[in-house]
Amino acid sequence: MTRIGVLAVQGDVSEHITALRKAAADSVVIEVRAPGQIEECQALVIPGGESTTISRQMDSSGITGELVAAARSGKPVLATCAGMVLVSREIVGEGRFKPLGLMDIKVSRNAFGPQKESFEADLDVRGLDRPYRAVFIRAPVIAEAGGDVEVLARLDEGVVAAREKNLLALAFHPELTDDSRIHQIFLNMLED
Repeated sequence: MTRIGVLAVQGDVSEHITALRKAAADSVVIEVRAPGQIEECQALVIPGGESTTISRQMDSSGITGELVAAARSGKPVLATCAGMVLVSREIVGEGRFKPLGLMDIKVSRNAFGPQKESFEADLDVRGLDRPYRAVFIRAPVIAEAGGDVEVLARLDEGVVAAREKNLLALAFHPELTDDSRIHQIFLNMLED
């Protein structure tokens, strides 16, 4: 049975767990909080939240190295909103923390403005047969993507969904909709 871990140090943890259980009824979805749990998982989710807080909590719990090793070994990783910031190689104009450098993307945090500027938009996502209604909350944007990064969706402000090998990064929150197609793309990565 497939075990999917959701990084549970801060952010939209319960929402991702609910969405994954709906999309993958035959999988076990667990909260990852402590060293040793990542090794038990075949795939990982880094949820949205506050990227600086998530980074600090990962460091203090001792799971940062395990997460990096898992991603580099090829385990599928879904990184949403703050998770996208964390997996990037660089954050535009920021010095609060050093991102994990797992994906060849340069990210601009809060590219769409403060929380009161949150919005929904219909996205044409590569691989989906019809538009996906995406929820953006204090969302980042990919300002620059390396040559091996596949752009999956964009808005005028920049790239909002991308994939590089086993990493799927989204500026929006698929866990806040009833549409499980994005989580299904992630789950299909387990077969790649």
